[in-house]
Amino acid sequence: MADQFDVIEAGPRGRRRWIGLVVAAAVLLVPIVGLVASREPEPRPEPLPTPEPIRSLTTIDSPSNILLISPTTRGDDEVLEVVFPHGVRAVVRYPAELKLAGMGSRPFQGAWIDGIYRQFVAPYNGEIEITRGGEPIRNYAPNVTLWPRQAGSGSLGQVLLFAFEDWRLAMYDRGRGLTFDQRLAVAQKLKGRQTKDGYLVLSAGGRVRLAGPGDTAQGDPVGPQLWFGGGGRDMVALVPTPQCEKKARMPFVIDGRGRPAESVCRGDVQVAVTGQERFRKQAIQGIRITLKD
Repeated sequence: MADQFDVIEAGPRGRRRWIGLVVAAAVLLVPIVGLVASREPEPRPEPLPTPEPIRSLTTIDSPSNILLISPTTRGDDEVLEVVFPHGVRAVVRYPAELKLAGMGSRPFQGAWIDGIYRQFVAPYNGEIEITRGGEPIRNYAPNVTLWPRQAGSGSLGQVLLFAFEDWRLAMYDRGRGLTFDQRLAVAQKLKGRQTKDGYLVLSAGGRVRLAGPGDTAQGDPVGPQLWFGGGGRDMVALVPTPQCEKKARMPFVIDGRGRPAESVCRGDVQVAVTGQERFRKQAIQGIRITLKD
């Protein structure tokens, strides 16, 4: 009985043990295969086509708030027709080697709001220089926003940013700042239009008075100006100044940069220059300006 049991049990038990080993091996093999497969690198995706370059930018640090106008050539000179922020046109002739047109121009304008002086500057790098990609504090008009005081701006306070077509103008407040009503008056009364050739012309009224040619504030010329270059590079400021030889004052934007600066009068327009010595010499000797009626 026992032998029969042993015999009966011996055959099936051996087969069961073998089958069990096969099943166990299969069970263990599945996760191992999965683990090995998971360690293999995934197939690389098909490469995407290279996007076309942004044609509006020539270099990564190209400023977006300057006007580039193609000059005409006359012998060894180039000629630009410019428009100052008060609407007066002028012809600027200069040695082609100076490359004034390639530096790009932007407007500057001083103003008084209820007798309080403020200035309107076109930020060299456009609105990102003011917004830093953030959100405005408030809107004073569809084209006027208020931005926080910028870090490291010294005595400068909050900033009113104006949008006039392609142009962006910043008014940096000072000290305690203008009142809400005064800021609202500026937002409503300062107007800007863009000429066919891209220059910005400003006008104002009511509680806002724009500085005229020859006007000064704390000894600094604050009337309409055109600035060429900037951003740490060579720079030229054209400053309409009646009786220039007697009344011209060096603009702070030029002599306040901590670099050598020079100026000369060409009729009723001051040419103020800062930068490398060769550049200064060419600009002072070579720039000629003719105001148009």
